[in-house]
This record gives sequence, C-alpha cells and structure tokens, in this order.
Amino acid sequence: MTKDPFYVRFLYGTRVGAALLKRLTHPRFSRRAARFLDSAGSRWLVPFYIRLHHISMESYAPARYGSFNQFFTRKRDSRYMDIDQDPSHLVSPCDGYLTAYPIGKGSRFHVKHITYSLAKLLRNPQLAAKYEGGLCLVFRLAPYNYHRYCYPDSGKVVQNVSLPGVLHCVRPTALQCRPVYLENSRQYTLADTENFGPLIQMEVGALMVGKIHNHKNQGAIKRGMEKGYFAFGGSTVILLLKKGAVDVNPRIWENSQAGEETPVIYGEWVGTRV
Repeated sequence: MTKDPFYVRFLYGTRVGAALLKRLTHPRFSRRAARFLDSAGSRWLVPFYIRLHHISMESYAPARYGSFNQFFTRKRDSRYMDIDQDPSHLVSPCDGYLTAYPIGKGSRFHVKHITYSLAKLLRNPQLAAKYEGGLCLVFRLAPYNYHRYCYPDSGKVVQNVSLPGVLHCVRPTALQCRPVYLENSRQYTLADTENFGPLIQMEVGALMVGKIHNHKNQGAIKRGMEKGYFAFGGSTVILLLKKGAVDVNPRIWENSQAGEETPVIYGEWVGTRV
C-alpha cells in the first residue's frame, strides 16, 4: 500500500490538521480554489506539477494551457485511446487503481478499512437492494492519472442522479478516519447496457475538486464514449453490477482479496460477461 504524503497524514491525523481540514472543505474555500485554478494566474503550476508527479506527456498534443485546470483536464490524443471492443469484456472507465468487492447481504461492504452501506452511498435503499450479491468496482484516480472517464459498455442512459456533499480527500489515511464516500459530492448514472445488463456508474469528488463535470448524455451511449471529467484533485469512479453479470479479471480479484489495488488504464479489460 502506498504511504500517504505528510500533508494528508497531518490533515487527518492531528487535531490542528482536523481544524484546518474543516476550513479547507468549506464550500466557500472550494469555490475560491476552483476560481484560482481556472485562472491564468495558475499556469505556473503546470510545469511544477508535471515534474512533481513524473507525468509523461507523450500521449498529449503539445499545447499552451491557459490555466492549471486546462492542463489537468487535458484530452489524450485519440491515437493513444485503446478501447477493448470485445463485447464480452467489461472495460475500465478510467486510468487509476482498481479494487473489486462483493456486495453481500444487506448491501454492506468494506472500502479502505471503512464499512459502507450501499443504501447510504446511493441514498436509495430500494435501488441498493437490487445490487445485493453483485459487484462493486472502485477505481481510485491518483493526481497524476488522466482525469477523464468513459462508459464501460454500450447501451442507454436510464437516469442521472446528483448528490451534493462535503468534499474530503480519498487517500488511505483519510479513509481510516471517516466515511468519506458518504460525505463527498457524487453523481451517478443508471444505464441499461448491451452486455452486462443494468449497472450504475458513480463519480465521487474529493478535496479541492469544485465540481464533477459530466456531459449531458441522454439516450444511447457507446462503449468508450466520454462520460465526463474531474477538475483538480484525487477522485474516484465506482461501478456497481448486478449478481451474475460479470466475472472480474482473476488478477484483479486476487489482488483485491489480498487488500491490494491493481493499476488499470482507460479502456482496458477488467471483467468478462458471465
């Protein structure tokens, strides 16, 4: 497990940090931070950020970014977007680190040492009950990951839901302290897919993310079609699949059972239709 940086351990592991965190997660601060990161005054952060996180820019066209968030939400060159088109394969909706969890009786499961109720996560007990016995796939995006995400299969959008909340960091130290997924802002889409039946795709915002930018997609969707993107910050995408819909890639399942995340890339095979 990757060790958290000092600032995360300070914010979530000390009383002084907790007091500061309360101010940092206030919506007013988040809005001000978002305005700065959208401004030309934030451009100086781009080369520093690239060096700090050892980001390879080979898959992106050369560009002069007008703000830090223009850089952070940059689009990858289509020549580097390899989407698995095998209809029996469920693909990763993003770059990140994946952990797979079974959804047991009562729709409760563990994510980074915290017990979650699926009903509370969705704020819909009736909907949560339909996914009992299914799978929860959690994709954690690190700050250096590509922060755009796509639909994992073709089909149609049934409903889009937005749930406002307090923004908190999703790093492991934070997850030991409080149920951050229950407090973060989140949006989710109910979709009927061609190969995996009904599924839910959820985006979860984090500290310093002012907004989840989802496109206003309605009706038909295509595998690999961009669903949206996150502004600055470490964020999370969650897929919920019904019982008997998917067998997870054995390597991912073994790592998850051992408490380890598996690095995945946008469009990569992560599971197979049952």
